[in-house]
Amino acid sequence: MNAQTLILALVFLSVAGVTLGVTLWVNRRAAVRDRVDRLDQGDSKVEEDRPAVGREWLARVAQVAGPMAKLSSPKDGWEASSLRVRFMQAGLRDGHWPAIFFGAKTVLALALPAILALSLGLGPQLTTNRNVFLLVLLAGFGYYLPNVVLSRITEQRQRELRESLPDALDMMLVCVEAGLGLDAAMNRAASEIGMRSQALSDELGLVALELRMGVKREHALRNLALRTGVDDVAGFVTMLVQADRFGTNIAQALRVQADTMRVHRQLRAEELAAKIPLKLLFPLIFFIFPSLLLVLLGPAWISIYRVLLPAMGGR
Repeated sequence: MNAQTLILALVFLSVAGVTLGVTLWVNRRAAVRDRVDRLDQGDSKVEEDRPAVGREWLARVAQVAGPMAKLSSPKDGWEASSLRVRFMQAGLRDGHWPAIFFGAKTVLALALPAILALSLGLGPQLTTNRNVFLLVLLAGFGYYLPNVVLSRITEQRQRELRESLPDALDMMLVCVEAGLGLDAAMNRAASEIGMRSQALSDELGLVALELRMGVKREHALRNLALRTGVDDVAGFVTMLVQADRFGTNIAQALRVQADTMRVHRQLRAEELAAKIPLKLLFPLIFFIFPSLLLVLLGPAWISIYRVLLPAMGGR
């Protein structure tokens, strides 16, 4: 296999990967829409858990990546480190994900420099300083790429939790004012908010499960704040703990907290809207304006080139 064929294969794989990623991002709400359609049709058997086939596939991938994961995983104590908390905040609670994560770090750190070495032909030109620097740079990029992906997944999940929390508080407020206790209201909100955010439904469901197991409410709520890593959730937990400790009205506290978080959500939306003109500035300057000028002034320049320039040259 020559270098040209290898480069073409890499270009094909890159385009295919980008296309697959864009397709998955566009259809990220397909599962929610399918669940809504089935509920509209009266189908009460809505699948909540991940399919068994997906778990088997995850176990197989973890089994294959296990030997490679030992090369990059810490020797001991990583379960109590911040990386374990990041896995929880990303929603990756399956025991196979750490093996896949560390295996991906090892494979990418070795595969990317190997691809570059094959593209250069494994000749004496690999000994140049520029090529050695590229090999080291690709190895570092491959090693830290899973960390970037994990951070991105965590940010998206935290954003989903932050945006859907006010709706969950409204549901809890309605349930508390209807006569339910706080635990029952949280359990009810966990079952209903799944239409809006499955991540928040899972988190509230875990809180309800811990309460049924006998864990103190304060500890269960503190665990919720730790698992999510969202400031709004931490404020909600602090409010419930203080209301439970001092015996204040839960309904009134929920109403104030829901209003505050709704205002914060509106302010975040306004902030994003205010940034749109600045983000559109560079595409306008480098892509839209040149095309517009080409369309508007192109015929004039063609006329000048065909008529005016020959006349001026003859004169």
